[in-house]
Amino acid sequence: MTRILLITKLFALLTLGSLYFYSIAHAQSSQVKLEVHVLVKGLNHPWSMVFLPDGRILLTERIGQLRIVSADGKLSSPIKGVPAVFAKDQGGLLGLALDPDFPRNHLIYFSYAEPQGGVAGTAVARAKLVDMALENLQVIFRQQPKIDGTKHFGSRLVFAPDGSLFVTLGERFKYMDQAQQLDNHLGKLVRIRSDGSVPSDNPFVKDQKAKPEIWSFGHRNIQGAAIHPGTGELWIHEHGPRGGDEISIPKAGKNYGWPLASYGIHYWMTPIKKEHAGQGFEEPIYYWTPSIAPSGMMFYKGTLFPEWKGNLFIGALAGKHLVRLVVNEKNIISEEKLLIDIARIRDVAEGPDGAIYLLTDEENGKLLKLTRTTAQ
Repeated sequence: MTRILLITKLFALLTLGSLYFYSIAHAQSSQVKLEVHVLVKGLNHPWSMVFLPDGRILLTERIGQLRIVSADGKLSSPIKGVPAVFAKDQGGLLGLALDPDFPRNHLIYFSYAEPQGGVAGTAVARAKLVDMALENLQVIFRQQPKIDGTKHFGSRLVFAPDGSLFVTLGERFKYMDQAQQLDNHLGKLVRIRSDGSVPSDNPFVKDQKAKPEIWSFGHRNIQGAAIHPGTGELWIHEHGPRGGDEISIPKAGKNYGWPLASYGIHYWMTPIKKEHAGQGFEEPIYYWTPSIAPSGMMFYKGTLFPEWKGNLFIGALAGKHLVRLVVNEKNIISEEKLLIDIARIRDVAEGPDGAIYLLTDEENGKLLKLTRTTAQ
């Protein structure tokens, strides 16, 4: 696998109130000068964001709060009606998606770590957003089984062009071997309809020993998912252990190898076989070793940065930077690191204005907006 790591030069970082100036030198486009605007401060570990049709931003905070940010950067009070969440370590209120018919039905979808006694599991709920409250809330999916532990809840939500909903899940860390078993949802990518029912063309619907929601399996902790604008296919990325973060284009019924194959090693330094295909598993199309801890995923379709149209953007938590990947329909062509050492980037999205928006994973988390600089 070819990995072209392009050198990114950071010429200046000047703080002027809520504005940072970056100059980014990179290949395959003219030099791009970026301004990083801090729209909101004081968020408590924000996790996911979506743009409402009127340009406002709906976002989650891991502690269990759902907020709205106005176009001028004003942060709302928490929206009422959010269910109780398991807000420990990596658990909490996590992924977000709007119904494809949101302008008519006002339905939102969110994933969260759902508590039950001393255990928890990823759940997906949908509700109608009315003013500053959720109405008619329904839980449409629950990861089975609920288990102990505070890690690896997955939780990205993506609607496919056919209207089905992909839900990314983790293997809950201590239960990694279950990622290879089809009788549970641990370490799986699942596909459901918007009401939680199972599509009849899911790969395991006729297997009585398998969970019918499963689309693919052998995953570790998927925290990025996006639909390729050209092919309509889902792309995902998942965390490796010590290295081996992967990007894949998950196919129906396929096994992606965890924990029997990885380009990383276990935290306790035990090696893992790198060969995926040799063991009958699917190879990732790209991977990072050492790990960058990827989170969030967005294909850029706007016009504010025409040089970057069609590029894939991913946040890096451990890496504390923004990844820009030049891609085609099936492969990664090149990689560039942007905004090096800026913060732990949890989510990335494109706004209706073509700007790129970021959420930083901190107790004093921020909502950032990237635009072209107007400085002379």
